[in-house]
Amino acid sequence: MIRVMIVDDHRMVREGLTSLIEFDDEIKVVEEAGDGSDCMHKLRSVKPDVLLLDINMPDMDGIETLKALLPKKNRPRILMLTVHNEIEYLIKVLDMGVDGYLLKDSSSKELIRAIRFVYEGERFIQPSLIPLLNSKLIARDMDREKIDSLTNREMEILKLVALGHFNKDIASILSITERTVKNHLTSVFQKIDCSDRTQAAIFCIRNGVVSVHE
Repeated sequence: MIRVMIVDDHRMVREGLTSLIEFDDEIKVVEEAGDGSDCMHKLRSVKPDVLLLDINMPDMDGIETLKALLPKKNRPRILMLTVHNEIEYLIKVLDMGVDGYLLKDSSSKELIRAIRFVYEGERFIQPSLIPLLNSKLIARDMDREKIDSLTNREMEILKLVALGHFNKDIASILSITERTVKNHLTSVFQKIDCSDRTQAAIFCIRNGVVSVHE
């Protein structure tokens, strides 16, 4: 018997999922929770095999709950069940180590299949998102190669450009000449396939080289 816990802030969703899941005689919903905090509390006394986890919830959302659960030993397998079809959400939770990602508009057959997959130790990804995921990961790998091609000095200058500094400021900060800054920037732009400072800043933010909050 596969023991499932549903974590979603909408009671009607939890009830609907329970009805769908328990059509399968080999799967049983053993607990429900309305948010991450409720989930963490109830996991002290119940030990599900699979956790169906929504992303958008009050108090403690699915991402925060995922962060709290992943380091724990003997944790349940975690299947994100969400309305978010944006590839950024999928990549974020995959990088964190989630076991599965399924959209809420999936069929009951797909839901059961996903539960079984993650229970057996396989990673399940919403089939409709796989082509876009692959293209995004390829692009990310290409960006990583571009970043790795930069020297330490070029990376320093790129970060300062992304943070809005002009060549004169960069020269002062790094104690080099403006001409040296320009020469380095020419090399940087070539290596990362950017034609101007704005594109370079976007490249940095997209790849986590700098944060928008810095």
